Amino acid sequence: MVQGVQIEVNDDDGVQYLINTNPATDQIISKVACTTLDELETKIVTSKAAQQKWRLKSPEERVAVLQEALREVATVQDQLVTLMVQEMGKPIGEAEEELEFAINKDEYFQVLLESLQPQQYENSTVVRHPYGVVAVMSPWNFPVDEILLLALPSLASGNTVIVKPSEVVPETGALLVKTLQSKLPHGVLQLAQGAGDVGAALVQHPGVSLVAMTGSTATGKKILQSASTQLKRVILEMGGKDPMIVLEDADLESAAKDAVAYSLCNSGQVCCSIERIYVANSVYEQFQQLCAKEAASYKVGDGMDPSTNVGPLVSKLQQEQVQTQVQDALEKGAKKLYQSEAVPTTGSFYPVTVLSDVQSEMKLFSAETFGPVVAMTSFDGTEEQAVILANQTEYGLGSCVYTQDMAKAQRIAAMIDAGQVGINCYPLEGMDVQCPWVGHKQSGYGFHSGYAGFLQFSIPKTIVHKK
Repeated sequence: MVQGVQIEVNDDDGVQYLINTNPATDQIISKVACTTLDELETKIVTSKAAQQKWRLKSPEERVAVLQEALREVATVQDQLVTLMVQEMGKPIGEAEEELEFAINKDEYFQVLLESLQPQQYENSTVVRHPYGVVAVMSPWNFPVDEILLLALPSLASGNTVIVKPSEVVPETGALLVKTLQSKLPHGVLQLAQGAGDVGAALVQHPGVSLVAMTGSTATGKKILQSASTQLKRVILEMGGKDPMIVLEDADLESAAKDAVAYSLCNSGQVCCSIERIYVANSVYEQFQQLCAKEAASYKVGDGMDPSTNVGPLVSKLQQEQVQTQVQDALEKGAKKLYQSEAVPTTGSFYPVTVLSDVQSEMKLFSAETFGPVVAMTSFDGTEEQAVILANQTEYGLGSCVYTQDMAKAQRIAAMIDAGQVGINCYPLEGMDVQCPWVGHKQSGYGFHSGYAGFLQFSIPKTIVHKK
């Protein structure tokens, strides 16, 4: 078992297979062959050769090819949605939203093209130079969007790409990559399947010049350590423990609705889920009631059911981790305000749970939960204490503050050590495509997306002209 995924070895040829299982039913979907080291070597050689031609195309030509490839992805949208639900349990409505966001990128490509334009000065020109072969390692929780977020700017910058999807979602990753490949030159985009050993081989290979990964902080640290021996560039988006601050003058109904929605989105399995809610003492009791009422409207069930709001957790391992954190919190004094009862007994489901009085000595307070849990505690309502509590973590991905005092909100936002801060909203809600997605502290190393993020996938080169 690796990350909750069973690995089976064929006795005849020694080939490893990922046993792909539906977390809602425990039924086997497929067996997917892992890429061998010899196959990986061939892919890297092919990628290096293809990159020599691909880099010669102009940014406009490369982006035009990528736009055509993305239009092809739209033709298999329904299949990708179904695979996503079956492989990792995402509710079908959320899976459809992910695909819509992933394939509608007109403004995205405009910003991407702008980032690749040369900068002309009096005697010098700065151009963007590709790295070479990029290894993209994508997570299971957004199996389409995260591949595109890392692969598209890599390819547009003149690199070639080898994608290793999470071992949890091999079929989703395979269909996406193969569909894109149908419109790309041979060797420009390739697929590698397998668990951490395949990813490690990619990171360690001298033919790979840049590693871009979204995943856990533990995995990111391993990648950084391995890549550092070759001074290899890395872009890492990692874990989070995002805080939400609710001040006494906040619109409590709106805040409670967002608190529940963004604690439970994707069954809580999002790196930027709201996992810590700090509520001013004076409105704490009212906020608890609003959250419990809102959470009761969420239905737990198979993601293929359109009425489902919260699907299964990705694996039994994840289910056990969430249960351990919740039980630890209850034993140490947290109060259970609500827990859904109608939960399927098969698969790896976990009930929607709302807890109050979560304290620092509880695992739930500091460890990433990745489950359908709304966790809150009270504080004195001051700006100073709000900032101290928000920053009381090793992570720094997202955060949000709810108040009608915009000056106060801006002061708090400036002091929170996180890459994104939402004021009266979730940070991703309405974020402009020009903005980067950044992790502070142990949530990120390098960053991606937006104009500044696109620049991370190439390196500047200065060409000086004789006067």
